[in-house]
Amino acid sequence: MRRRLMLAAATGSALMLGGCASQHIDQYRTEKPVLDLKEYFNGTLDAYGVFTDRSGTVVKRFTVVMRCSWQGNEGVLDEDFTYSDGSTQKRVWRLTQLPDGHYTGTAGDVVGTARGQAQGNAFYWTYTLRLPVDGSVYEVHFEDWMYLMNDKVMLNKATMRKFGVTLGEVTLAFAKR
Repeated sequence: MRRRLMLAAATGSALMLGGCASQHIDQYRTEKPVLDLKEYFNGTLDAYGVFTDRSGTVVKRFTVVMRCSWQGNEGVLDEDFTYSDGSTQKRVWRLTQLPDGHYTGTAGDVVGTARGQAQGNAFYWTYTLRLPVDGSVYEVHFEDWMYLMNDKVMLNKATMRKFGVTLGEVTLAFAKR
């Protein structure tokens, strides 16, 4: 009987902890300032970021210059990356704001369509990216969380996974010019 009680307690604790481990976009619906993607991602932004491996070690540092514009519900985020090793990369996102407040997006190195939603000061965005590493290309799943801090600054934390295993994280700070 004691063993069953301990097993039930352990199972219940694991389920409660598992429930606490994930966040949901609705948690942020009352947070301020309210993020309007079309307003924030409009004009030129600078971003500063790091990629950390799963141990938390910084593997790469980078900067991004983003030129962003919208025509109605269609947006373009033209990104130029410069990495600490001197290499460069370009990504052009094409975003669409859907009538229900969700967003979709495509880019040349994104597999299929990215999907996201904004609530309050937050934006949650998921997609699969073709990531070049040492001459090979891997398809890696990204989960991005962006948080608007004020009208000029937004923070972004993205988790990268392959087959459900966390590979690392990308942390970015966006600064609107």
